[in-house]
Amino acid sequence: GSGQNGSGQSDSKTFSDVQQELMIRLSEDKNLAALKEQVKFVQDKDGLRIEIIDKADFAMFSLGTNKLQPRAQALLEAVAKTVADLPNKVYVRGHTDGFGFSNNESKNNNWALSAERADSTRQLLEKMGVPSDRITRIEGVADTEPFNAADPLDPRNRRISITVLNN
Repeated sequence: GSGQNGSGQSDSKTFSDVQQELMIRLSEDKNLAALKEQVKFVQDKDGLRIEIIDKADFAMFSLGTNKLQPRAQALLEAVAKTVADLPNKVYVRGHTDGFGFSNNESKNNNWALSAERADSTRQLLEKMGVPSDRITRIEGVADTEPFNAADPLDPRNRRISITVLNN
């Protein structure tokens, strides 16, 4: 912390460190090493986005719920530990695939579901040491920002993005 402000330089270094540290954490845990492919990093204008992506045989949440599966929880804990010590604000966004809910009675839909999943993620991050005042917002965007726009039902469209914001 030499406190250089506004250079943006320090952020990109921080972000490559975050990326490296998270990958090391995942490699060191044999249960998580297999999931490294499910973690994607995107640097955009807001900061560093850590995407945790479902695939056909790995779902973070039980179907149609905001209940985290054990492996996904371990994966998110690794992310939380990696970002817990940074000064940067964080925001969490939930995404679903394009499967609708067939039951119209159901008060649940992809909007609610994606928001609930983002909130479950927030709760876990806080439990793992990310201060609540560093989480600036959570949002659920249903299936409006698909990972794979060509196939709304691609399991990869189900994901959680945790963005570490530029300072």
